[in-house]
Amino acid sequence: MLFSGATFLYAFLPIVLLLYALAPGVKCKNYVLLIASLVFYFFGEPIYVLLLIFSSISDWLHSIYIEKHRGEKKAKIALISSIVINLGMLGFFKYTDFLIGTVNAILGTSIPKTGVPLPIGISFFTFQTMSYTIDVYRGRAHAQRDLGTMATFVCLFPQLIAGPIVRYVDVAAELEDRKLTLENMALGIRRFAFGLGKKVLIANVMGELTQIFRDSTDKSVLFYWLYALAYALQIYFDFSGYSDMAIGLGAMFGFKFPENFNYPYISKSITEFWRRWHMTLGGWFRDYVYIPLGGNRTTKLKWLRNIAVVWILTGAWHGAEWNFVLWGVMFGVLLIIEKLWLGKVLEKMPAFFSHLYVLFLVVLSFVVFNAAGLKGVIADIGGLFGAGGIPLVSSEAVYYLRSYAVAIIVAIIGATPIPKMLYNKLAEWPKAALEPIATAALIIVSTAFIINGSFNPFLYFRF
Repeated sequence: MLFSGATFLYAFLPIVLLLYALAPGVKCKNYVLLIASLVFYFFGEPIYVLLLIFSSISDWLHSIYIEKHRGEKKAKIALISSIVINLGMLGFFKYTDFLIGTVNAILGTSIPKTGVPLPIGISFFTFQTMSYTIDVYRGRAHAQRDLGTMATFVCLFPQLIAGPIVRYVDVAAELEDRKLTLENMALGIRRFAFGLGKKVLIANVMGELTQIFRDSTDKSVLFYWLYALAYALQIYFDFSGYSDMAIGLGAMFGFKFPENFNYPYISKSITEFWRRWHMTLGGWFRDYVYIPLGGNRTTKLKWLRNIAVVWILTGAWHGAEWNFVLWGVMFGVLLIIEKLWLGKVLEKMPAFFSHLYVLFLVVLSFVVFNAAGLKGVIADIGGLFGAGGIPLVSSEAVYYLRSYAVAIIVAIIGATPIPKMLYNKLAEWPKAALEPIATAALIIVSTAFIINGSFNPFLYFRF
């Protein structure tokens, strides 16, 4: 079930909100959310609901044991057990067939693949539960004694399938005590509507253009670059739009989820870009991988190793294909170069050139990200630079450039703080009067696009 689907918008969400409002007390409200979350996940993955239940029970038991024996060897063993179980689930479902395929390709064997489908959101909820048990082990969080409350945290549908990656410490207090208020509801609806508009009105339109390119037999250098730009915009508005919707839904139910994007395309360095893009994932790898390895408080060689490990893992986290690993390695190399010397050069450069440097490399990176394996990377990157005698311009590329020019310009402007700055400059009284009207209009227009259009994917379902 997609947040941007009519079933969710006009059946599932209104029913859940009504039941939630009628439920007395936080514990009952938690159970409403828990049942709703299991139903939500059941729509997409009926069998894999059992994974969510198992994960909730496993980490609930592990955390209680860890807290009881904190400071003892038993706690460390329990922590390792929890991590192995979570990574075992992630590894089996996400990477088994990838490893089998790699072995077959290298050794010429024909080991049959499992064909097991990837559970939706497993990359997100396993990271959330691992952070919980690690934080309990470190003493940063108290073990949750109520299984229902723990399961609510693990299964919470607003952030279950696509993040932001919400840690237990972020919502621990709200799981125990929160109130349903009109202010939070209004804030949540507004944020949700904004994300819905980003997803439906911009990301989906850019996605149509990327699909047109993939289906075309009249490719050219211009068409490859048009595709690269469209995909970079699509993935930003798709994922940031979903994050906005998740944050908005959280607010409706009394939760404050962490921000996940902060206008990454205005960055002046790749280092800054990754402080602004998928911030909860970057924070997770920083706190649970990079710093435990020693961070930058070690020898230069180990520091470089730590960066390399984090970015190989970041690439692999996004997908079980070599192009994702290459994508992670690419950013790891760029970040190392910036930290060693290029960062100081970029600080002295005019902003225009540093922005251009970031945009060129990021757009290039997403071509790698979206390629069909390593062969696809070679073909797509080659196409950008005219390899294989590809013509510079084709009639089809010119046609679609003209057709989508306005949408692309709107998307580019929308990826900057300009719309927000203009909005904030409005006088307070018309803003207060127009906000509900604007929010309602955005939902209505987005709904019209959802009903009339058949193209409504969500990219991060792949990961």
